[in-house]
Order: sequence, then C-alpha cells, then structure tokens
Amino acid sequence: MNKDQFLSRRRALLAGAAVLGAAGAAGTVQVLTADPGSPVRSSAAPAAGAQAKRAALRPSAYRLQPIAGYGPVHGTAARTLVRHQPFLRMSGRGKTMVLTFDDGPDPRFTPQILRTLKAHKVRAMFFVCGEMAAGHKDLLRRMADEGHVVGNHTWSHPLLTRLTRAEIRSQMERTCDVIEEGTGERPGWFRAPYGAWNRAAFQIGAELGMEPLAWTVDTLDWTSPGADAIESRVVKGAAPGVVVLGHDAGGDRTQSVTALRDYLPRLLDSGYHIIVPRRQSV
Repeated sequence: MNKDQFLSRRRALLAGAAVLGAAGAAGTVQVLTADPGSPVRSSAAPAAGAQAKRAALRPSAYRLQPIAGYGPVHGTAARTLVRHQPFLRMSGRGKTMVLTFDDGPDPRFTPQILRTLKAHKVRAMFFVCGEMAAGHKDLLRRMADEGHVVGNHTWSHPLLTRLTRAEIRSQMERTCDVIEEGTGERPGWFRAPYGAWNRAAFQIGAELGMEPLAWTVDTLDWTSPGADAIESRVVKGAAPGVVVLGHDAGGDRTQSVTALRDYLPRLLDSGYHIIVPRRQSV
C-alpha cells in the first residue's frame, strides 16, 4: 500500500473511527501515574484527541533534559494488565508532556524529527507501522539508540474494530517481531489506528506485553492545516500531563517537521519537561 492510499483511507475512515475511539474511552480517563498499581480514574472523560486546558507560556532560558527513570523498565518481565480504556494523559509529574509520532518510520521525515529532538535533548515515542518499519530497521535502531520509545501501531493501519481476533493478533504480532528485529526489544506500548479500540485489542495487546496509549492533544497534522496551525494546537493544548499526537509518515509531513522545530523550544522555554512514560506493571 503506497502512502497516498494510506492517507486516503485515513480520511475515509476518520469520522467513524472517531466515534469508536471515543466509545473506547467513555466513562473514565486512563492516567499514567508513578503508582505501579491501577491507573488513576477521573470523572472527566473527553474523547481521545480532545485538547487539554490551555496553559500560559512564559519566556524562559530554561532548557530541559530527559528525566532519568521515565524510560522503559528493563529486567524481569512483569504481567501486563488487560485495560478497559487506553491511557490518555499523565498525572503527578509536574509540568511534563509526552510527544508521540505515528505511522512511520519514513526516511523523508523521521530523520528530520529525530534531529530536532536530539538538538533539544528530548525523547519521544514513535508508534510505527510494521509495513513501514520492515524496510527501515535502521531508523528503528536509531530511535532506540537515541533514547526514544518505539511502540506498535499495527502492521498496515487498519480499523481494528472491523477485524477478527486472529487478524488483530497478526497485525500486532508481526509488528512486534519487526520492532524486536530492529531494536532488540519487544515493544511495551501500542496504539490503535484512528483511536478505535475494542476489547479484543486490549486483550491481545496485553497478551503481547503491551500497554495501550492514546492521546490528549491531537495536532490534526495529517490534514495538512499548515505548520502555524499545528504549532498553535500544541501550544494552546499544552498542560501538565498531556500526550500530544503527531505524525512522521502517512503522507507529506513537511508541516509536521516545521511545526516541531517551532513548538518544541517554546514548550521547553515555558518550563515543560518532555519525557517518555514508564510502563505500569504488576
């Protein structure tokens, strides 16, 4: 499947998937916390992709380093809980945010994003599609070597709610294998395409040792709204604990690359720590 077909299918399915994604998160908001037990739940339940409360940005010369201890946990594998909703945000870590990029890796845009992150000493999460990653394992290795978290975004970006359990498992498992081949480790996180989750996806993800992560702020960069519009969505949505959704593939991501170069230093100047979350386990 070429990238134009990929983008066209995304546009065609977006409306229905938004409803499904909201239903998957209805009733509670999953929150990443420092507590290794059950996630905190909140009565406020925006649909995945809703922007967080606006935070005022003030000039500062403060540059933030990656925070030790928030990366993947190494050592003895622990049992992964079967969640009922994806994690949408973090809690209890002060002015911290998570930047995530979906659909790659793409040799045209992913290296540019990696260079910007490295220039600011920031780590992010990349949710990769297996069919893209299979031919670019060098980029997977680079992501891992530079401290980023590589997550599973299925093999070909299908709407999981329309697949059988066997098909969902194949989509996830094949991508796990490619990620392991490229990085040396199985992924600890997964994200459903279009934010469309169902019980089978949660169960199979847990069986494969992965936690589900959605987002709080959607940049809508895949609609090509302009770099300024992407930057504005991130800046206006900035608040403690938010998870930002962006893309490094699936189409022309020039605007996404340009916007990152602008909004990342603004976030850092305003005092935000850009980190990667620690997995929760029992």
